[in-house]
Amino acid sequence: MMRIANHHVPQFTVLFLLLETSFAILAVYLAAYLRFPPEFIHYIQTHDNFFLTAVIFAVILIFSMSALGMYHINFHKDLRGTFLRLLPALLLTFILLILGFYLFPDLYMGRGILFLMMINATVFIFIARILIYKSSDSALIKSRVAFLGSGELAKECYRLALNSTSYNRYSVVGFVPMEGEESTVPQDKILVSEGGLASFFQKNKVVEVIVAVSNRRGQQFPLQELLACKLAGIKVIDATAFFERETCQIRVNTMQPGWLVFGEGFNQSFLRAAVKRCFDLIASLILLVLTAGIMVVTALLIVLEDFGPVFYKQERVGLNGKTYNVLKFRSMRTDAEASGKPQWASSNDQRVTRVGKVIRLLRIDELPQILNVIRGDMSFVGPRPERPFFVDKLIEEIPFYNMRHSIKPGITGMAQVRYGYTATKEDTIQKLQYDLYYVKNNSLFLDLLIMLETIQVVLFGKGAR
Repeated sequence: MMRIANHHVPQFTVLFLLLETSFAILAVYLAAYLRFPPEFIHYIQTHDNFFLTAVIFAVILIFSMSALGMYHINFHKDLRGTFLRLLPALLLTFILLILGFYLFPDLYMGRGILFLMMINATVFIFIARILIYKSSDSALIKSRVAFLGSGELAKECYRLALNSTSYNRYSVVGFVPMEGEESTVPQDKILVSEGGLASFFQKNKVVEVIVAVSNRRGQQFPLQELLACKLAGIKVIDATAFFERETCQIRVNTMQPGWLVFGEGFNQSFLRAAVKRCFDLIASLILLVLTAGIMVVTALLIVLEDFGPVFYKQERVGLNGKTYNVLKFRSMRTDAEASGKPQWASSNDQRVTRVGKVIRLLRIDELPQILNVIRGDMSFVGPRPERPFFVDKLIEEIPFYNMRHSIKPGITGMAQVRYGYTATKEDTIQKLQYDLYYVKNNSLFLDLLIMLETIQVVLFGKGAR
């Protein structure tokens, strides 16, 4: 597992991207060779920007495929899905490439080469996917891991390792039980260590030990032996870090305050805040220009449906617990909360208007929040802002909930794109765990990844209610 700007990225994903990027560049060179076989070398030499055009094509293609969710873990073995999403990805690539040629004419290479490179890219992408799919289950890329502990926490970690929720692959050697802990894991996976843990793990070719013990106090906890493992080159991480790495969540039920204080992350420096603010303003102004027409049409449709107000203002909790009024397109009836008591939106909520269903599905109702970002109340990416009524209750009921207010709330965010709307306390906990991961590891790189996932949500309606 690699870390890029604090975000955990599986090495398998990086290899995946490098392979398909290389194939995309190769597709351009092959297109030139097929188009001008006798003059191939001369053609490349006389086009000074040939390599630059090939790289730009590869970047646009990877971006288009990412925007359509073709690098999502639940999608990576679906060849039929690859075909169904590759076609619109190629169409998007073609449109963006033509736009690039219009803006920068020196990059243009001709219709014949353009047609051939799209055909070549299609073939190469399928070849890359087949190679990746065939190798993804190979034992050669599986990490041999062992768990210290055999209780409920170890059992939960074990399930996570087996379910392959990320591109990581694991071969679980077994569990080293701790004295006084009730065993809940498969008995055939219980390990009996002979001698020190370091030599035992080395003998069994264990590369990583996950410490999944709830109670680490007392003399029975093998701290010195774990240190020996680390000095022997065996990686040692705790259950909280394992969950964070595999699910992009920080589990509130395994997290200790000391881990928050002394662990890495939670960078709220002046430089990070300045970079994020510049990114917010640029992204918001671009989006405002691109969606101005959509917002005008939306406003007209809302008025025509029930002659009610276009916008809906609602008090939300922002940075450091301060409240502000969020601005959204109205998607519910004007009497949605006639009882005077706030309530969460639910699946198939009867209060939602016909126009409201469409703009919620496409997330158009969120667009007026661009003005909140420009004003400084919100960020483009961040935790979803909640109403004070709910926040007061959730702070009392859920540990660490108030930490999400250490940064500005966002129009979109990791919890929004990966979990959707909140309807219960359990949903709120799941979303909080994504929010805590973002608060801990926020960076410009992570913001860009979340924006790509947001495009998928808009295109495929994931999580909309």
